[in-house]
Amino acid sequence: MPWYVFVAAVAFVVAMLVVDLRFFHGEDHEPTAKEAGTWLAVWVAMGIAFGLFLLIWKGSNEGGKYFAGYLIEYSLSVDNMFVFVVIFTYFQVPSKYQHQVLFFGILGAIVFRGAFILLGIALVRSLEWIVYVFGAFLLITAFRMVRGQTEVSPEDNPILRFLQKRLPTTSQYHDGRFWIREDTGRRVLTPLLIVLIFIDLIDIAFAIDSIPAILAITTKPYLVLTSNMFAILGLRALYFFLAKSVDRFHLLKYGLAVILAFVGVKMLLGAVHVEISTVVSLVVIALVLATTVVLSLKIEPKPASRAEDGQP
Repeated sequence: MPWYVFVAAVAFVVAMLVVDLRFFHGEDHEPTAKEAGTWLAVWVAMGIAFGLFLLIWKGSNEGGKYFAGYLIEYSLSVDNMFVFVVIFTYFQVPSKYQHQVLFFGILGAIVFRGAFILLGIALVRSLEWIVYVFGAFLLITAFRMVRGQTEVSPEDNPILRFLQKRLPTTSQYHDGRFWIREDTGRRVLTPLLIVLIFIDLIDIAFAIDSIPAILAITTKPYLVLTSNMFAILGLRALYFFLAKSVDRFHLLKYGLAVILAFVGVKMLLGAVHVEISTVVSLVVIALVLATTVVLSLKIEPKPASRAEDGQP
């Protein structure tokens, strides 16, 4: 795939994010569920349309790999919502400023994931044994996810404590600005920039999980890139659509653990020339996600889970 295809894909995503910022958030306000749902439908429709285009252009094999990768990345994006809720709650970020942090956070995610994609593909193609490392890493991540060991606790994060001690910051939010000048002329950061830095650091951690997962499906750069980009594209709308009901999807982490374990096994089997077909991968991922979502909506969280989440 020519290099300009990658440039065009990234440029398209950035352009759509600008459209999202201009029309979804023309002014600071808390988005309604209807607004977020409408834009979420637009971004999902774009992702599906691109997949259908691939089915027609490249055939069912590559089209199926795109959809499998898209589902994995989107399901992991939903897991991001839990983290965003924790971070915004911890820092008490006003709802009308959250969209700005997410906008720049997604731009950072594009850069980080692009770098991880290129690095991951280069490693897989040049070092055959790295496949075993990635496969084992996915299995370990799945186990840790079930155990709840992948959850984020901002107050215990050493990087956050380091940033707060070393960087001059204010204790107040200043109309969504990332830094201000004090009367003395000194430039100081607002808590909003600390939140943005923290979210970007968290996204790096998520990229370390998600890139090996998509590489278990395909190592073709344009499929890995586009499935990631289209999943990221609707991340802000997804957050505002699910933020107030994210606790309803309390079983999602188990579904994600099953998916990560499945793709980890797929990667390890592929290393010994035992292939799981794209159709089987797509069906398994879709069924696990659908089952997890349905069960989450039907089964209420245990009282202990609500208490752990800081709910009454």
